[in-house]
Amino acid sequence: MKKLGLHWQILIGMIAGVVIGYAMLQISGGSQFVKDWIKPFGTIFIRLLKLIAIPLIIASLIKGIADLRDISKLSSMGLKTIGLYLATTVIAITIGLTLVNIVDPGNKISQENRTELMAQFEGDANKKIDVAASTKGQGPLQALVDMVPDNFIGAATSNRNMLQVIFFVVFFGIGIVLIDEKKSAPVKAFFDGVNEVILKMIDLIMLASPIGVFALLASLVVESPSADVFIALLWYALTVVTGLAIMLLVVYPLMVKLIAKKDAGFFLKGISPAQLLAFSTSSSAATLPVTMERVEEHLGVDSEVTSFVLPIGATINMDGTSLYQAVAAVFIAGALGVDLTLTDQLTIVLTAGLASIGSAAVPGAGMVMLVIVLGSIGVPEAGLALIFAVDRPLDMCRTMVNVTGDAAVSMAVAKWQGLLGEPKEKKWDDHYTA
Repeated sequence: MKKLGLHWQILIGMIAGVVIGYAMLQISGGSQFVKDWIKPFGTIFIRLLKLIAIPLIIASLIKGIADLRDISKLSSMGLKTIGLYLATTVIAITIGLTLVNIVDPGNKISQENRTELMAQFEGDANKKIDVAASTKGQGPLQALVDMVPDNFIGAATSNRNMLQVIFFVVFFGIGIVLIDEKKSAPVKAFFDGVNEVILKMIDLIMLASPIGVFALLASLVVESPSADVFIALLWYALTVVTGLAIMLLVVYPLMVKLIAKKDAGFFLKGISPAQLLAFSTSSSAATLPVTMERVEEHLGVDSEVTSFVLPIGATINMDGTSLYQAVAAVFIAGALGVDLTLTDQLTIVLTAGLASIGSAAVPGAGMVMLVIVLGSIGVPEAGLALIFAVDRPLDMCRTMVNVTGDAAVSMAVAKWQGLLGEPKEKKWDDHYTA
């Protein structure tokens, strides 16, 4: 008997989570039941994915760089990767600014709802403002300094320090390439083995993915703010989602079609489980193991490319986050009655672009960096409280776009490097289809 594919099982888990979560809201004590007995399974699932994120980066990135045997290929791939990531980020911000200026959602929020939101989420906003304030006094090259760890073991203890881990691993991989092959062979063999073990662990974790996303969505529903607040922010949310949909359904498929010469359907079907997981977890880092497996096994990208491009993308490529920051900044300005000039909006492009690169080492990255964007255009940072109510669902959407952008760039780079082939054996689907 033919079983459902993985992406269908994840989708069913998400829908069931929403339905059960809503049903529990109608029962006395139902919300507490979800928090006590269902939410922990979602938390465990995210922890399992985060657990293997850094080991996967270390093993796969060292393997990928060591297999190059030519430093010039590494620099070529690096320039193409960074160039594409910056280009898609600018496109995302431009789309966001265009839409928010057309829709102008800031003028559609009533004074009553504005006051309610400011009062309800003032405490959360102040926490983010305090974190952002600690970064404002840093010099212009602080992001470069933060990229270099003074203790690799310390850096590897937190997913927030992923850029530092990548720096060390790339440095280590270059060292392997430059020494005699006889001496490097045992090291390469060790990391090849570790990489295979990690991939098998991913297979095992993904068996539980439908249950994990069910628990995450059910807990999200019971913890969401009131419907009145959502209605007040509907225009803002629709503007963000429309921009993200353009990136997801137009920009990335077009990039894949023009550069990688692959159809949009092939691309979106291949990456769909990673997209659904990104939507459920709101974490590019947690989704990274799945993204790497899908891109390599189902989109035909060589491991030499995936092991280099995707870990970097999960750290610095935040197209969805950049688009959201642009829309949120203009929305908050409009809601607070602050008029933005063309120069202000160009400042948003620059600041949001840089923020997407520098946000990896900052806790609560997207919202914290938005504080810096608001400060750069003279908008009161307290206005951040206006968007807290819908930030969680929008965070899920923009994370899905971030992950999709990473996959699209990896296919383009692989095509340029001559390392884009046909999909390999679909390891995960063997568990789910006859």
